[in-house]
Amino acid sequence: MNRPTRNTSRSAGRPSERAGGPRRNSRQRPGRSRGAAPKRQPAGPPQEFALPVSTTPALPPVSSFAELDMPAPLLAALTQEGVTEPFPIQGATLPNSLAGRDVLGRGRTGSGKTLAFGLALLARTATRRAEPRKPLALVLVPTRELAQQVTDALTPYARPLRLRLTTVVGGMAISRQTNALRSGAEVLVATPGRLKDLIDRGDCSLEDVRISVLDEADQMADMGFLPQVTALLKQVPGDGQRMLFSATLDREVDRLVRMFLTDPVVHSVDASAGAVTEMDHHVVHVASTDKADTATRIAARDGRVLMFRDTKRSVDRMTKDLLRKGVRAVALHGGKSQSQRNRALEHFKTGHVTVLVATNVAARGIHIDDLDLVVNVDPPTDHKDYLHRGGRTARAGASGSVLTLVLPEERRDISRLMAAVGISAQTMTAGSRDAELAQLTGAREPSGVPVTVAAPEPDKQSRGRAGNRRRGSGSANRSAAANRSGEAGRGGAGSDRGAAGGRPRRQSGRRRTTAAPAAGRGYGAAGAQRGRKAA
Repeated sequence: MNRPTRNTSRSAGRPSERAGGPRRNSRQRPGRSRGAAPKRQPAGPPQEFALPVSTTPALPPVSSFAELDMPAPLLAALTQEGVTEPFPIQGATLPNSLAGRDVLGRGRTGSGKTLAFGLALLARTATRRAEPRKPLALVLVPTRELAQQVTDALTPYARPLRLRLTTVVGGMAISRQTNALRSGAEVLVATPGRLKDLIDRGDCSLEDVRISVLDEADQMADMGFLPQVTALLKQVPGDGQRMLFSATLDREVDRLVRMFLTDPVVHSVDASAGAVTEMDHHVVHVASTDKADTATRIAARDGRVLMFRDTKRSVDRMTKDLLRKGVRAVALHGGKSQSQRNRALEHFKTGHVTVLVATNVAARGIHIDDLDLVVNVDPPTDHKDYLHRGGRTARAGASGSVLTLVLPEERRDISRLMAAVGISAQTMTAGSRDAELAQLTGAREPSGVPVTVAAPEPDKQSRGRAGNRRRGSGSANRSAAANRSGEAGRGGAGSDRGAAGGRPRRQSGRRRTTAAPAAGRGYGAAGAQRGRKAA
């Protein structure tokens, strides 16, 4: 597919690249004169971006993929995967992204953002082939789990176009990723830390990238990754297409938009992105002496449940307690190797266990079919964490419930959090054996017969990691040092603020790829500091 002619505002180049002439101020926010001091925004749910109106009218949305100018093999792959109608964010953004426009897309978690940018990226790269070490399209994501989710989602559609898709993240052998890039890869899905390592080694160049995507931009900002992201995007040619997608778009992301998007088409699907209306929200006030029993009886329900705790230690302790009482549970947190995390998710998805106890590492990127209950055993302290935890249920238009257990001393904080999210939750006071709790959640007495769940085994790389760090030299040592600082490993920022990848539903490309990549841990002091505070 030939690249269409870009709009006139792009042909002039980006402001930083034009020689002479005044700087374009079309990014100036409405209602403010140049140089005026910005007004302080009140606290509350994520606000709509105060972006300038695009100078080029957007193309109208479509209601079917057949209306789009995409290669026939790609349309056939959609049919084969059972994807017949685009989700709203896909129908709104694809006509414009296929035409080469920059896109700023906002949609809540589970709304179909991956295919919204992925189909356009694949369609516009279909007729080109990459030279060794020089990808043609780049998808930047904050964590290894999100990288795996994107890879899983796009693989069924890249294959019929004969596009090579490579994932590069930390925590796995860099030599494999180097070999893949040397063989040539049209599409590169990467976390910033490992991508920087590869570029510094001379194993990757972004000079041929014509389409770049930043997925989960708000999480990039939350985790303190903007300097790394900015440095990488500056290496991408300025006249290419750029797309930014996120579940929430707050003021932190404004810097990226201003620097890298030109005359973007702005789409905000699900205008109340902060309030997930498909979910039922419940706050259950419990006594401190009864909280553990309440959580246990909910975990013993007939059906799967995802339960969030604040720390790795509390996750492990609760999981052991549930197993001892006869509830098939598995733990997921940033202290586990990637293979252990993958196995835990697989156990949960296949029904081998019915309870997944996790820290915020499971708050983004996991897609689990028919998960109808999420329980905040420990309430989140940030409204975004609440949104993303709850977003593991009620995905793609399905229904689900989010229940938060609240101690007396937490009531005021929860009231403030719900106000920030913009949700009016149903509130009740209940004991672990109350009929109201059983009616709401299916809570029941566990069997009391201890059960055993085969523990996920660490891979060989995880077992040899300490030795490799001692024996490594040169760039390997530098990579290990970077990995220790925070991308998504043990104690790092990404470890418990990222998203565990998994098998997406049909809409996201339900087909597994090869072994899931492990994650790196290198994003600098900001990420590491948050990681130490996380689970």
